[in-house]
Amino acid sequence: MHDVPDHAEPTDAVRGAAAQPGPSRRPVQAVLLDFHGTLAQVEEPRDWVLAAAATCGVQLDRVRATALADRLLTAGRAGGPLPARVPPRLAELWADRDLYQHAHRDAYTGLAATVDAGIEGFAEALYERVLVPEGWVLYPDTAPTLAALREAGVRVAVVSNIGFDIRPIFDAWGLTDLVDAFVLSYEVGRCKPDPAIFWRACGMLGVDPEQALMVGDTPADAGAVAAGCAVLVLPAADPGRPNGLGSILDLTHRP
Repeated sequence: MHDVPDHAEPTDAVRGAAAQPGPSRRPVQAVLLDFHGTLAQVEEPRDWVLAAAATCGVQLDRVRATALADRLLTAGRAGGPLPARVPPRLAELWADRDLYQHAHRDAYTGLAATVDAGIEGFAEALYERVLVPEGWVLYPDTAPTLAALREAGVRVAVVSNIGFDIRPIFDAWGLTDLVDAFVLSYEVGRCKPDPAIFWRACGMLGVDPEQALMVGDTPADAGAVAAGCAVLVLPAADPGRPNGLGSILDLTHRP
């Protein structure tokens, strides 16, 4: 056996490692936030169906509402699952749904109309729910996270593939003053993951892409990497349940 000195000299490798600088950090000056699935989720399917039927003057029992909701989710819901099949007559509207308001409405009302509910005006009523704040459920961390970002001086843009204006919904929630810019696909003519929509958002916030963090919940949001942004992809979460949004505050912390 060999005795080991109590105070052995560090090796060259240890000296080299100690001399290395700490891990690099990209300062985050701005956060780009997806809307659906990140800040808010659409209401529960059965509640959606019950509310839409009520506006048509029909009171559904919960069993029938649940059965209808299942069929409508298969057909395709705005803010919900993608349709199992898009009828050929709706294919062009479906392809353009996030670029034009009329295409968004006509695509989703057309899909809903493939389900015969026997309720006059039902497809339109279902679509109208996505246009009002009552049709959405904020995630628990949304308001406090936006407030904390504003307090920290981090600029915020909501970047969404969407075919209607969500500003009135934010107005109703009292959150508009915590958002510096809304970058909506139907207004800018680009959809995620096209780098152009992320560049537009950064330009509106006055930051370089390397200073921005994109936060979303889909591969389309992760496309911001190609624009030069850092990306955080959150796990899927049901309406009203925490989705980890507050973790952005750790990434935007300024010592």
